[in-house]
Amino acid sequence: METAIETINLTRTYSRGRVVALKDVSVNVEAGKIFGLLGPNGAGKTTFIKIILGLLKPHQGSAALFDVPVHLPRSRNKVGYLPENHRFPGFLCGMDVLHYCARLSGVTDKRRRMQRAEMLLKRVNMWEWRKTKIRKYSKGMLQRLGLAQALIHDPDLIFLDEPTDGVDPIGRKDIRDLLQELNAEGKTIFLNSHLLSEVEMICDEVAILNRGKLLQQGTVQELTTSDRQYRIHAEVQDPAVLQQIRDCALSLSPHTAFLELAVSDVAKLNKIIDLLRQGGVMIQAVVPQRKSLEQSFIQAIRSDGRLDFNAMQDENFKTEPMP
Repeated sequence: METAIETINLTRTYSRGRVVALKDVSVNVEAGKIFGLLGPNGAGKTTFIKIILGLLKPHQGSAALFDVPVHLPRSRNKVGYLPENHRFPGFLCGMDVLHYCARLSGVTDKRRRMQRAEMLLKRVNMWEWRKTKIRKYSKGMLQRLGLAQALIHDPDLIFLDEPTDGVDPIGRKDIRDLLQELNAEGKTIFLNSHLLSEVEMICDEVAILNRGKLLQQGTVQELTTSDRQYRIHAEVQDPAVLQQIRDCALSLSPHTAFLELAVSDVAKLNKIIDLLRQGGVMIQAVVPQRKSLEQSFIQAIRSDGRLDFNAMQDENFKTEPMP
């Protein structure tokens, strides 16, 4: 599988080394994936993205896009970027912005620029506003236009920094659907978002940063599966069998049609299954218990022990559910 993004031991400091923004961060993103970067404010996410895009130089380590080192301008030929809080000249209309951005991105053919601009404006539901001045756009309309400009040159790798910020719930779903369509076309998407429920819905893999350190990287399923916690769908009426299970488990909550339990290891789980079978109990399913990505994120940050989590409860840290 081709690698879209590879970083090796990225380190970056500020204030003459007194502030560590990144410390030995190594991340690999396979081509064709939707990858989410998570972390509280000040975690190093923006520094990480700026280094990958060639806007900052690392003090140590290396980074490459599609095996091209990021210090080479050609590494960004296949890259589209939607920054947070982007700005366009207010006197231009939406169509003008896309034409301008297309020329900056190397789309020299005017006819192709027209075709791409029309297709993308329709795709982000901004076609009827194509001749309206930017200064009249709402925040959500600016986000839609910003997404269109990131796609204007048909990039293979798309960096999106808070792409749904200021967008209403219907618009967020439209953008999420568009990202999944782009991914189905083979595009690699790198997403930085504070909306953890949104990340959980669409990302294949995520990484969690805190104070410049990579805490975890894995698939959403890996990060949301609770270790050693299971629900066994079976009706257990024999008190003796329940007691035997209780002796093997770390915790047990029996219900009418299922058991909720935690075990120290897989061997204990198998022993409990054997006890149920020996007791003549029919087992319908053994289901590992999942936690939300938000719960996994909070657990990772708290376990790191280097951040007062209360400091994160501001307007920039949002966990409202997606529609």
